[in-house]
Amino acid sequence: MSYNTLQARGGSVTSYSPKTASVAIKLNSILAYDGSGGLTPATSSSTLLAGISLRAVVSTDSDYALTTSIPFVVLDANADYEIDVTTGTATPAMVGNAYALTDDGGLNVNSQTHAVATIVGFISATKVVVNFNGAFVYKNAS
Repeated sequence: MSYNTLQARGGSVTSYSPKTASVAIKLNSILAYDGSGGLTPATSSSTLLAGISLRAVVSTDSDYALTTSIPFVVLDANADYEIDVTTGTATPAMVGNAYALTDDGGLNVNSQTHAVATIVGFISATKVVVNFNGAFVYKNAS
């Protein structure tokens, strides 16, 4: 199954930053900064979020083992994003509460540890609209 995070509303800015070498990245996945400033897929413990990937990176890519720059949509505190709920079942009563991400790039509505996404809209038990909290930091990793 492929999990996607798509911008639902608000402005967007595209930027480029180096990716972490030898790490696969799914298209439209949430990105975080690693300890060296490289982009890597966000996990359940990520709090330094960067944006949403505009490029997939797979092991067969010629630059897979390199730290080449990839495009991503910079997270905007004034924008909302559709995200798949990959752990737990979303309900309309969860609107207004903040939850953590999962290691596969979705939202975990069973955890509020490292809660970086506030649900601002309910679509279904498996898809919600979120606003990423102030836990992210805009960082120029060039």
